[in-house]
Amino acid sequence: MLTKGDKVSVLDDAIDGVVIEVKGTEVIIETTDGFNMSFKSHELIKTEGNSAMNFSFNKNQVISEKEIAKPNYINKDKKSKKEIPVPEFDLHIEKLVKSFKGMSNYEILTLQSETAKKHVEFALRNRIPKIVFIHGVGDGVLKSEIDFMLGRYPNISFQDANYQKYGLGATEIYFKQNTK
Repeated sequence: MLTKGDKVSVLDDAIDGVVIEVKGTEVIIETTDGFNMSFKSHELIKTEGNSAMNFSFNKNQVISEKEIAKPNYINKDKKSKKEIPVPEFDLHIEKLVKSFKGMSNYEILTLQSETAKKHVEFALRNRIPKIVFIHGVGDGVLKSEIDFMLGRYPNISFQDANYQKYGLGATEIYFKQNTK
């Protein structure tokens, strides 16, 4: 509460002065330059005055002013503890056989294709919803062969796997299962 004789400063301006008159919420001050100006009481702050300043505050009010509602980030896609990760199958020839030195390119591609087909058949039989084949980038021959093979199944859709995780060398296969 401002009273006559209090030294005040304007909050949003570099103006200082002394309170001359208080009319409700309107306060008239005489500035240090000798001008009389009118302000609302909420636009002024007492710097010195006739009465001692009261620095007491309500601790709960300060805490509630500091507490800003924080957004609740809830992961709605929480994985259940029983959920198993997506099976990944690496079709690189060095992962499939101990030594491939005597094998021709045709034999290597045939072995990789047959391995992929076995994994697809297994996933269909066991109702696995999704698998990933890691085939690498290379010349794209194995990827083309896998795409051709997967295109023959009516209940399968496939796409390039997550680029951040696998780069360009993987294919994600989804199995459309009947819910009977």
